[in-house]
Amino acid sequence: MLNISQKKELVERLAKEVSESEISILIDYKGLDVLKMTDLRSQLRKEGVRIEVVKNSLLKRASEGTDAALMEDFYKGPNAIVLSKDDPIAPARILVGFAKGNEKLEIKAGVFSGKLLNPDEIKQLATMLSREELLGKLVYTLNAVPTSFVNVLSGVPRSFVNVLNAIKDQKEAA
Repeated sequence: MLNISQKKELVERLAKEVSESEISILIDYKGLDVLKMTDLRSQLRKEGVRIEVVKNSLLKRASEGTDAALMEDFYKGPNAIVLSKDDPIAPARILVGFAKGNEKLEIKAGVFSGKLLNPDEIKQLATMLSREELLGKLVYTLNAVPTSFVNVLSGVPRSFVNVLNAIKDQKEAA
């Protein structure tokens, strides 16, 4: 059991983490054994994502004044909140993938950019490309434009040289 000062400290820390998070996802973990929960924590930790099991009353206090307050109606039963500061897609992808193999994990709701997400929207978010993949595509596209431009520009002198060679060949043949 936590004493009052420990609860206040937990609420303050959690409030800070929730307010700094780009995405927050609320899950129901009841029915998951310790090994599965440890596996989930490990997968999330590898992507820099935090998971916190906390009492609903403390979570309600911590989420006051943040986007996570939009999920207040779902603060019932055993909950864990999943928080990511950097990548909103990673936690969604991990949770959706984990839930496929573990029916006991229930994704209740999420908050992203001030919008409440239902489980179907979180599943859609999980199918999006990650930040690194999107940046890679952007770099490829930005690199392709100058490369294509150089090819077009080099085509003009190349064609001119081909025309001169054709004229030379024609005069030599005559």
